[in-house]
Amino acid sequence: MPEERSHKTTTNRIATKFGTTPQAEGPDVKTSRVTVEVETPATIPEAIGQLRGYRGPVYIAGTNQEAVKKALDATANTTVGVMDNQGNIVKRSTRK
Repeated sequence: MPEERSHKTTTNRIATKFGTTPQAEGPDVKTSRVTVEVETPATIPEAIGQLRGYRGPVYIAGTNQEAVKKALDATANTTVGVMDNQGNIVKRSTRK
């Protein structure tokens, strides 16, 4: 239950930061400029696959520091970027 609440809180915070609302289907946050998938430490491994096929910058946002660290490890040598739970970029996406 706490992971679900932290996921929802992080999703809402990042959506607000980008001036949009969370999506029910597909990535958690999608704008014309960025696509963000919010993940807990347990769900990081599936995040890269969920972001396949999206154009433009794509990010995994970790719900806590552990998730951010796992996301950084998982995205090494990929075009996928990483954000913290505040929507701050920790690793910039190189996807265009």
